[in-house]
Amino acid sequence: MLNRIKGLHHVTAMAGDAQRNNDFFTRVLGLRRVKKTVNFDAPDVYHLYYGDERGSPGTVMTSFPFPRIVKGSRGAGEVVETAFAVPAGTLGWWKERLEAIGAATHGEEGRFGERRLRFSGPEGEGLALVEVPGDVRAPFARGPVPAEKGLHGFRGVTLRLHDGAATGELLRFMGYEEVERENALTRYVIADGNGADIVDIEVVPEAPPARQGAGSVHHVAFAVEDDAAQLEVRKALTEARFGVTPVIDRDYFRAIYFRTPGGVLFEVATNGPGFARDEDPAHLGEALRLPAQHAHLRERLERSLPPIGD
Repeated sequence: MLNRIKGLHHVTAMAGDAQRNNDFFTRVLGLRRVKKTVNFDAPDVYHLYYGDERGSPGTVMTSFPFPRIVKGSRGAGEVVETAFAVPAGTLGWWKERLEAIGAATHGEEGRFGERRLRFSGPEGEGLALVEVPGDVRAPFARGPVPAEKGLHGFRGVTLRLHDGAATGELLRFMGYEEVERENALTRYVIADGNGADIVDIEVVPEAPPARQGAGSVHHVAFAVEDDAAQLEVRKALTEARFGVTPVIDRDYFRAIYFRTPGGVLFEVATNGPGFARDEDPAHLGEALRLPAQHAHLRERLERSLPPIGD
């Protein structure tokens, strides 16, 4: 069993309109845009990052907004829901806020003793807010959401699978512990994590296969402290016969990827160097930053990428 993974690092979803995506995560949910860059593999498309004040691992939602993408459909083999932690007693306030802007809310519910509010993002993203007393992570305090109501970061993700046994075994290998079962759900928790500590597996044998598109999670990333820890994780996964990629430099972290038995794409990302490596911390996410291999495209990209307001 590994002991290097510290919880979630980021979650990356696919979207349509970049401005609509930006407005929802910054103006509605109150996250800070900490980086405006492009997709490494498709530089004509933005890669937008939203999180806390500095984009701490465990707080960062990222998006690939493809302008002409078709809408995804929920099903088995995907991250069906991303949950954020909010202060205790705030779900009523959040329900009113979300409904005021026309977001689809799906009611409050209990899960493993926690109160949660499920809702959909502008592309149909499956999202939830979970009341977590005592979460010490500081919400972004300079946005439209008061700090005493703000998002602390991720609580966790829910994977919807036809069969959860093999993926559950993988999570235990990655250092997660199965702690509880409730109907079709099994909860896995990482000990001494970064606050984004939970992975729930929902087994729905009759669910259709998920179809990726706008509103779908592309991948979920797990956090490790540094390069040495990542190499240790990669070696163990490779020896366990997972098809792990080489280490890829993503400028703000280094990443490895592999496909889970249930079909979900996992990433393991380093905590550093962080989003301030190429910007003043006071001005994160304001200017378009380009990976070195795409720097020569700046003039064309600045003409072709749609403008995004703050």
